[in-house]
Amino acid sequence: MNMFVARAGFLTSVQDLGRIGFREFGVSLSGALDLFALRAANLLVGNDEHAAGLEITFAGLRLHFQDERIVAWCGGEFDVRVGPVALPAGHACLVSAGDELKFGPPKIGCRSWLAISGGIDVPIVLSSRSTDLRASFGGFNGRALRDGDELLLDEFRRSSRLVGTTERISLRTAPHDWVSPARREPLLRFGRGVDWNRFSVSSVQHFTSELFAVSPDSDRMGVRLDGPELKRVDESDLISEAVAPGTIQVPPSGKPILLLGDCQTIGGYPKIAHVITVDLGIAAQLRAGDRVRFSEVSLADAHRLLLERERELERFRIGLSLQVL
Repeated sequence: MNMFVARAGFLTSVQDLGRIGFREFGVSLSGALDLFALRAANLLVGNDEHAAGLEITFAGLRLHFQDERIVAWCGGEFDVRVGPVALPAGHACLVSAGDELKFGPPKIGCRSWLAISGGIDVPIVLSSRSTDLRASFGGFNGRALRDGDELLLDEFRRSSRLVGTTERISLRTAPHDWVSPARREPLLRFGRGVDWNRFSVSSVQHFTSELFAVSPDSDRMGVRLDGPELKRVDESDLISEAVAPGTIQVPPSGKPILLLGDCQTIGGYPKIAHVITVDLGIAAQLRAGDRVRFSEVSLADAHRLLLERERELERFRIGLSLQVL
């Protein structure tokens, strides 16, 4: 069955867990900017974690359903409703044919991820259904959704364990850090980049102690930051090398850029740091005017935190399968 896009909102695109294995050919990862949020939402509705969902930026999305589905969303603090009924983040909800799902403006953060039982059926391009907005391929016709679009949904088998038989909205919920990673005072943990020692002592001190403001020029490719100028002590030319979501580059302006999912595959600017994987969901919620701090952690701590997150996800997955959440 199809799902009708009555209003596409500010920026809504089809995304899954990304286009893995093609960076050597210059193809960006794309995918949900918060992979844990989409994975959790998919599990809540009974999908495979890799199923395609929607990434919603800011507000305005309105969807009309043509058959019964189960939906769940995770992300910033949005006002989401099925008809007049509020749908909190991290809860599965049964929607019926004719129902409208709408996203109001966020109080905190700027993005959310919506999973629909069965998943969104768009063509697989280079092993992914994700939309690469800059290269205009993948997802729904290689672009963001527009008013009047119709999305095909895969078939699904309704499971009574996902939503209670008498209640429309399930009481089961995903862990809070995945449900709403947005922060009023965001702190991003990082490991030192390969070019850390190319910056002056005062610059690295500023980087770890001062606040940086998010620029309006930010997008899915990267978060541009305004703050203390980060100055190099080594001005020698650099050979372009691999970058990835989380890499923080510093162009000649001295204003750092935190790369996100649609970033390029190589870069020639010095790389002062790399935000750890478990904090990329926080980075995805940064919007213009937000002020963010950075805190250094060891590589061992970054690995430990990621393993803890994956173990928590596995416990959540098992709990859902055993109907104990």
